Amino acid sequence: MKMVVIGGTGLIGSKTVTILRRRGHEVLAASPKSGINTLTGEGLKDALTGAQVVIDLTNSPSFEDKAVLEFFETSGRNLLAAEAAAGVQHHVALSIVGIDRSDNGYFRAKVAQEKLIKASGIPYTIIRATQFLEFLGGIAASSAEANIVRLPPVLFQPMAADDIAPIVAEVALATPRTGIVEIAGPERAPFNEIVARYLKAVGDPREVVGDPEARYWGGRVEEHSLVPLGEARLGRIGLDEWLRRSDGT
Repeated sequence: MKMVVIGGTGLIGSKTVTILRRRGHEVLAASPKSGINTLTGEGLKDALTGAQVVIDLTNSPSFEDKAVLEFFETSGRNLLAAEAAAGVQHHVALSIVGIDRSDNGYFRAKVAQEKLIKASGIPYTIIRATQFLEFLGGIAASSAEANIVRLPPVLFQPMAADDIAPIVAEVALATPRTGIVEIAGPERAPFNEIVARYLKAVGDPREVVGDPEARYWGGRVEEHSLVPLGEARLGRIGLDEWLRRSDGT
């Protein structure tokens, strides 16, 4: 089976490509560096010729509200139009748990992306994942003022890339759900506590403060904004195990 992974050289994409190739599939790892650009449409027609499954793992180079919205809308339209022309049978997209329950620009852009997928007429499965353990350092940096990291004490359930990629591959090989699948990490705890544990483990001396007024990427979040509300498939790698497997950076 020919499969195209858009964003196939990134954190999740590279792992997903490896898994699918080991299972004997013809997998194209698509990225602007390989001449395939969803934002401009360059290379899409040739890349998708004969493809049965497309996995969209693209990410915006900018988190600025207007730029990220333009990225996901333009990229999504170009990709879905090319898929329709090529007769792609399954569109898989990685999204984020809680994007419709938090008001920040990045989440709004992901909602727009999901709407395009649902309206495309192409059979699809949207995988909504919780925040990645690999991004804890970046989250701390974005919420830091001097030596203090302020985070809302809401529930948090981060997930490791090594748990996400196998699920993405499995979903891509299955029958399209024409719906949303939610996945999350095995451990649920207050946001500030998980980040504090991470910083301590990597030797970062900054203090983490639970602040109910703190925002997440500019948006206000509530107790359950960042975790699944219903049934979700859980990964197996918690924070401590993930830290043992990596240097935590």
